[in-house]
Amino acid sequence: TKEEIKLLYRPLSVRAYITELEQENPELSLSDVVAQFGTSNASSKNQSTKENVYTPHLHQHMLSLGVKSGEYFQGHIRAERGTCDKCYVTVRQGEDRVAVSIVGSQDINRAVDGDVVAIALNSVDQWVEDAADDKDLKKNDDKKKEVAGIAADTAEPSIRDESNVMDTIDDGMSMRKPTGRVVGIVRRNFRKNYCGSIYTIKGKNKKKSQSKGKKKDKEETEVSERDLIAQTHEIEHPDGLTTTCVFFAVDPRIPPVLVRTTQRERLLGKRILIAIDSWPADSHYPLGHYVKTMGETGSKDVETEVLLHEHNIPCAPFPAKVLACLPPEDYKIELEEGRLDLRGLPVLSIDPPGCKDIDDALHCIVLPNGNYQAGVHIADVTHYVKAGTPIDLEAANRSTSTYLVNKRLDMLPSLLTTDLCSLKGNVDRFAFSVLWEVTPDAEIINVEFKKSIIHSIAALTYQQAQGMIDQPDDDEDIQAGAVKRLASLARKFRAKRIAAGALTLASPEVKFVLDSESLNPTDVQSYQLFEANALVEEFMLLANVTVGKKVLRHYPTLAVLRRHPAPNRAMFDGLISKAKCKGFAINIEDSKRLADSLDEAVVEDDPYFNKLLRILSTRCMSPAQYFCSGEYKPTDWHHYGLAAPVYTHFTSPIRRYADVCVHRLLAAAIGVESLPVHLSSKSHLHDLAANMNRRHRSAQLAGRASVQLHTLIVFSGDNGEKEENAYVLDVDTNESAEPSFTVIVPRYGIEGRVRLSHLAADDRNIRRDSDKHSIGYKDTTIRVFDQVRVKIYVNVVQETQKELMLDLVHPVFGDQPQVSNGASADATEAPNDTSKSPKSNTKLPKRKVEQSKSGSARKSRRKGRN
Repeated sequence: TKEEIKLLYRPLSVRAYITELEQENPELSLSDVVAQFGTSNASSKNQSTKENVYTPHLHQHMLSLGVKSGEYFQGHIRAERGTCDKCYVTVRQGEDRVAVSIVGSQDINRAVDGDVVAIALNSVDQWVEDAADDKDLKKNDDKKKEVAGIAADTAEPSIRDESNVMDTIDDGMSMRKPTGRVVGIVRRNFRKNYCGSIYTIKGKNKKKSQSKGKKKDKEETEVSERDLIAQTHEIEHPDGLTTTCVFFAVDPRIPPVLVRTTQRERLLGKRILIAIDSWPADSHYPLGHYVKTMGETGSKDVETEVLLHEHNIPCAPFPAKVLACLPPEDYKIELEEGRLDLRGLPVLSIDPPGCKDIDDALHCIVLPNGNYQAGVHIADVTHYVKAGTPIDLEAANRSTSTYLVNKRLDMLPSLLTTDLCSLKGNVDRFAFSVLWEVTPDAEIINVEFKKSIIHSIAALTYQQAQGMIDQPDDDEDIQAGAVKRLASLARKFRAKRIAAGALTLASPEVKFVLDSESLNPTDVQSYQLFEANALVEEFMLLANVTVGKKVLRHYPTLAVLRRHPAPNRAMFDGLISKAKCKGFAINIEDSKRLADSLDEAVVEDDPYFNKLLRILSTRCMSPAQYFCSGEYKPTDWHHYGLAAPVYTHFTSPIRRYADVCVHRLLAAAIGVESLPVHLSSKSHLHDLAANMNRRHRSAQLAGRASVQLHTLIVFSGDNGEKEENAYVLDVDTNESAEPSFTVIVPRYGIEGRVRLSHLAADDRNIRRDSDKHSIGYKDTTIRVFDQVRVKIYVNVVQETQKELMLDLVHPVFGDQPQVSNGASADATEAPNDTSKSPKSNTKLPKRKVEQSKSGSARKSRRKGRN
């Protein structure tokens, strides 16, 4: 009958159908994975009727007509690091590409990082003056320092340097940054999943009571903002099963997401993955659905998985088609036709202890004419990784190995990384060799490039090589003789580089002592450098410069090079002013003058002061970038930090794909192999360079996040609270701000703001001097570069969230309480680690494993770090 048909076949929405299924079987929990495309289920509590929050997007045909007519511009929208409220879109203006700033939620108009959008330019009077924007950047940098953590190495790469685009236009009166607004979405490019946590005000007071101390800082402001969002948008639905919760992504470039779920209580305190479904004009925030739970917030393993996900680090096992490209495990390395047999030379490698992926080896012998033959031998990765094969495409995608504190994620399978390509001691290996004839005064007479086979006689550590450098001469010791000759040449090469204007920069370096069973960090220490580190670095730099010149001569528009742009003068203003307080003038006219002024800035009774200046100078510069020579003018190829007109990466093909490309270019240049077709395309090289820059930066940030996570674990231990010396980097002299200053703790590489929160901002006894970068109270004054004593400890903010804190111990500043409120020094959500070793009453000491700051036998601080 019709009635029976209606009963059996009635139209239902997916959500209604799922609800009926769940009523029959409550264990299903299917409602969570239903996508949201309407706003009726995500209405704000305070809205009785839905009104548009944003301007509706134009229809696709109007966008298409507008782009064709030039009224609108199309491009990918990119959020600037650390915020979702400031974005830019790269558009074309004739032959040039220009970055248009899109600022504020209304102008961004529901676009999310990665979307293809159509934008309209604002009128010129709404464009931002370049100087004003620099001030805004400075304010943003100051805000970032309020939540401190591991000290940064370099400045954030600018849009100009990262994407080779203009970000200012001359309007006839001044340089201005163009601004615009999003008028429509051409294509949504939501990521597959976003990682973060559900935030709710339910039970929040209980969690607050567990905090060791109330903080009056930026974190409290952020919590208040989250409270407001949760109060407004968290809704229990009439079905009695589902709740709309607010999800905050780990990536601050992603706005809060409204997620409808049946399992709010189970998701609290967890790291979860969600997908964004839509963002209607009548919703303040995008709508999404739950995908899966990663684990407990704060667990070391979970947080490591989170940082890999957030930095988009490929960590899946190599697929079968990649492994099929590998030679058999019993592959024999034998001399081939066309290879130079160098197995009779005393070749050796120098690396960190425990290094398994040995890219490079060296030799130095005395020639009959009294000159030296020095050689750099690099693993011949392209012998095994043929262009265009699945293993090559996988390596191109991964682009770099990633080094975390407790693990290494390789670019190539382990058979190549740690065996066939690794230049281990006492085995034959294929190499690509650069051979120089050099006088004892380090004058280069001749250079050759050869595919070779070598036999390393020793795999030395830095400490072992340093011992050979320091020991008396012994003609019978072949290894020591080679190392001493290499060290002698390296000193002279270095002197020549410095004379040419190369900079000696610095960054905070630490290493972790890991428990051998659980791999939990038990201590963190400063990383010691030897002359042997500099020895290897000099020869790697020489090889990279030499190969870069050779490749460029043969392929002037196809060379894969590395450039380091001259820094923005405005970036140095703060450092120049601070150095002046100590009586030193920093000259930044060019790299040579900067190097000389840094060399002269020495305080006899404080050797760390000069290193501190070099650390701060490094932060005034953007990181170096890969590029194709045909895309830039020759004047823009220059590497500022090395004072080198041409530079490339050749020496680490096991862990960097850029070096693989350069090996292929060099092989073609010397006529031993033909150039792969894809390396003849500038557009393909552009895409390769863009991916390599993106992956390289992501690997650096992931390594830094891993250091931050493990540092928090160290200070979360039973004996985690420590006192340590610190140096003042900056003093907040704003009259209306809470008294505070920023410090760096050299031993741990920690940077954070110390708040003097026991003093009121308007206290008449406070003296602030912006010219001298100092703050005083009665008889005590703290100035930039002063050494102070701080206490480092962990504060429990919520059940599963911890933060590293810094309190001033000495000098005593005003009526300072014995335990101050502190300052947040780490925003990592934190280690409530569940993978600790079982407790034992046995008092035997555990064996310890040392790891460098950024992971398993990391080598970047002396090999191709530029």
